[in-house]
Amino acid sequence: MNVIWSPQAQKDFWNNIDYLEAEWSEKIVLNFIEKVNTTIDLLKNDNVLFVKTNYRNVYKVVITKHISLYYRIENSKIELLRFWNNFQDLENFKL
Repeated sequence: MNVIWSPQAQKDFWNNIDYLEAEWSEKIVLNFIEKVNTTIDLLKNDNVLFVKTNYRNVYKVVITKHISLYYRIENSKIELLRFWNNFQDLENFKL
């Protein structure tokens, strides 16, 4: 399966990297990147679905206790939609 990163997912991902670099260590940054890559590989290879959301065909997987990935699978492609900080108010969540 092809993996497509939405512009918002790219922005969220890099914002998280910037935050981790500023506030934590390089080891934490690399650990986050590794977890994201492992999750994407799981989605690509095992065609596993995680938690269904209220959005049509959108699923959620927890990357770390702080960050969840929202994604959808359509027509043999995985679209990464958002990397969302779990401590933010879901009222502000938009796809």
